[in-house]
Amino acid sequence: MAEYVRVAVDAMGGDNAPSEIVKGAVDAATANEQVRILLLGDEKAVQTELSKYTYPKDRVEIIPTTEVIEMAEPPVNAIRTKKDSSIVRGMKMVHEGEADAFVTAGSTGATLVGGQIIVGRIKGIERPPLAPLMPTAKGPVLLIDCGANVDARASQLVQFAQMGSIYMENVIGIRNPRVALFNIGAEEEKGNALVKETYPLLKELDDINFVGNIEARDIPAGAADVVVCDAFTGNAILKMYEGVASTLLGEIKKALMSSLAGKIGGLLIKPSLKSVLKKFSVSSYGGAPLLGLRGLVVKTHGNSKAVEIQHSIEQCVTFQKAGINDQFKDRMHLVDRTVKKEESAS
Repeated sequence: MAEYVRVAVDAMGGDNAPSEIVKGAVDAATANEQVRILLLGDEKAVQTELSKYTYPKDRVEIIPTTEVIEMAEPPVNAIRTKKDSSIVRGMKMVHEGEADAFVTAGSTGATLVGGQIIVGRIKGIERPPLAPLMPTAKGPVLLIDCGANVDARASQLVQFAQMGSIYMENVIGIRNPRVALFNIGAEEEKGNALVKETYPLLKELDDINFVGNIEARDIPAGAADVVVCDAFTGNAILKMYEGVASTLLGEIKKALMSSLAGKIGGLLIKPSLKSVLKKFSVSSYGGAPLLGLRGLVVKTHGNSKAVEIQHSIEQCVTFQKAGINDQFKDRMHLVDRTVKKEESAS
């Protein structure tokens, strides 16, 4: 009997639930024989969506739930009171070993709170970061942290760097990934107190390929494979990235449709334009994993379509097969030694 990677999927979370969530889950199960899907949500609604497709019924199962955590609900209260919600049940399945991973497009706040309270952190991990992949001219870059830890310490950023390096090497397949610290300048002496304290700690690590500071303008060009920062900074980078991309695409479309010559030119460049847009499409990378937990939790965009759900599930399979959490456990002691060495020197 094949050993499946069991992925619990929140069928009720996000703007397009349950239709796009179920479709993405079915597509993932159809494309990958190594995955078993556990769809959590309203049984009737999920079954109605499943009835539209032909899929491997032995690898797609409905786990009935009766509650949904809404986007605007206070996260802590929602996690405590809605015990039969798809988010809480999914995370409990991961915690209890009934699932290897959990994917949701639902409330970010509830996902972050539930990840820490229900799933729990790996021993030695100070704070779990949220780490999405973003497109660049040279392939994906991991932005870590983008939303979990607004106020971070230097020791935590060091752990983010190590986890990000392990993730990019083993899940994305980038050998010896370049790790950079986000800053307002390339010089070592620049930045606020946090980055000034973090820089020498990263410089001393011998298990990551630290390439120094990186400025915002160099991220889209692909100057690093992992960008390390606190969540306040990371979230601002991510939102600006998405906003500029959306605005540029809208302006290009507007320009091409503004005249007959533009429309003709648009037809001529359409194949090349589609290729470029595909390269810079966030949907092809899946969701943002909450790294450092005892089990994998992946948060996708609230407006995720089926393709993003599918890629997020496939992401979970790669993560599990590569034994990422075991590698985290093996390497975290290196951070402790480095931080203690720096503290004793001061």
